[in-house]
This record gives sequence, C-alpha cells and structure tokens, in this order.
Amino acid sequence: MKDKVQDEIIDEFSVFDDWLDKYDYLIELGNSLPEIDPKHRNDRYLINGCQSRVWVDARLEEGHVFYTADSDAIITKGIIALLIRVMNGRTPQEITDLDLYFIDAIGLSENLSPTRSNGLLAMVKQMKMYALAFANQHHADA
Repeated sequence: MKDKVQDEIIDEFSVFDDWLDKYDYLIELGNSLPEIDPKHRNDRYLINGCQSRVWVDARLEEGHVFYTADSDAIITKGIIALLIRVMNGRTPQEITDLDLYFIDAIGLSENLSPTRSNGLLAMVKQMKMYALAFANQHHADA
C-alpha cells in the first residue's frame, strides 16, 4: 500500500546521488528532532540491540501515537527522525500494520553497517511494540 509520508521521504532522498550526501541529510534530520524529555533519557527507554544509545518514548493522544526520541549518534538520530516522521500521529493499528518500504527504497538497509542495520530493526520493533501495547490497552479499557 502506498504511503504519502514514505513517498515524500523517497523523493527527498532521490535528489542525492551520493551516499555521503544522504548521510549529511540524515544528520540534518537528526538535528531537527525535537528533544526528548530528559526524564526519558534513562535505561527504561533505551533500545536494546543498538550499537549507539537510543531512547524512545511514546504517548497515546486521542487514539493516535506520538513518539519522542534521542540518540548519542548523529546518523542514528537521523534514522530515528525518519521513523518518527513515518509513524507519528497514526493509530496503534496503523503502526503495527505499517510496511516500512521506504527503508529499502532509499537504500538505507544496504548502506548501513550490520550493527546499524540491527539497530534500525530494533528501533522499528520497539516503536511497533509501543503501538501494540497501546492497542492492547485500548482493548482492555473498552
């Protein structure tokens, strides 16, 4: 299924021929990431499986999930910024069903080191776990 936000990201990355330029763009995106609440920069929000430290928090507002995140690595911060852009503001069900095709389309997976690729999968998994937890919580409350 086509997804407007993912298609925008694919278009933005298609202007760069060189992966170094794409990395620069990722770093820019990371710098534009809103700061995570300092109280969420602790082990409870830390994602296991990432080489660098990545913190992710999620909240449910009126049935939609919103994420905040931070990382101590600039590229990773850019990647998490992309994931947030794609997943933010969707319902838990939309997030758990989401096919993140932009990752392969922009060549991200093949241009990351194996440890970064694992970290990317860990971030996606954690973000989807939050959505799943919200979905289950909703069913429990209903």
